[in-house]
Amino acid sequence: MSELTISEVTRDNWRDTLLLGVYPEQQRFISDVVPIAAIALAKAYIRPGGLLWRPYAFYDDRTMIGFMMLAYEPDNTADCWMFHFFIDVAHQGKGYGKQALLRLLDFLKQECPACCALLLTVHPENMRAQRLYRGIGFQPTGEEREGEPIYRLLLR
Repeated sequence: MSELTISEVTRDNWRDTLLLGVYPEQQRFISDVVPIAAIALAKAYIRPGGLLWRPYAFYDDRTMIGFMMLAYEPDNTADCWMFHFFIDVAHQGKGYGKQALLRLLDFLKQECPACCALLLTVHPENMRAQRLYRGIGFQPTGEEREGEPIYRLLLR
């Protein structure tokens, strides 16, 4: 496994994101929509909640292995939200999840220096994801969003 890279989803690679997926039993943890990236790409265009939604893909060399969205208020990038984070089914179990999150943290420090905290929600039954997020340093806030606990990682 080489070092992962992160790239914004653009007109050049958006179709590849539609080929990514998870095991059927994991689907409810990520999105109600298949393919997962379809809802994320729609959010980038529609901008629900008035947020800016930025889709990103994770790559190992030239192979797209995962996906996630960042969302934030247009005039306030102090708090960034991560949604729809997943590693493609063909690449799970290889340590990519943790590596992708660590790569994202480096990316945020370089590309979004105003970001002070990364927030996310996690399905209450997704114990594997909760362990992964806590292992990186995310802490539950005690709040919920749409029935899912909110986790926060302070970046500064």
